[in-house]
Amino acid sequence: MAKAVVDKDTCVGCEACVGTCPVSAIAMEDGKAHVDPDTCVECGACVAVCPVSAISQ
Repeated sequence: MAKAVVDKDTCVGCEACVGTCPVSAIAMEDGKAHVDPDTCVECGACVAVCPVSAISQ
């Protein structure tokens, strides 16, 4: 696995990933999700919950 990365062009700002992240590595910045790579534990929970597939690993 690798750190989660958000495609800002695809992200719709629904915040589903924010509540799903077990280590609070995702925050909203300018209406889009942003993953802190230093905090991300590569679990993939955000990838699975994103309704528009804007997050990849």
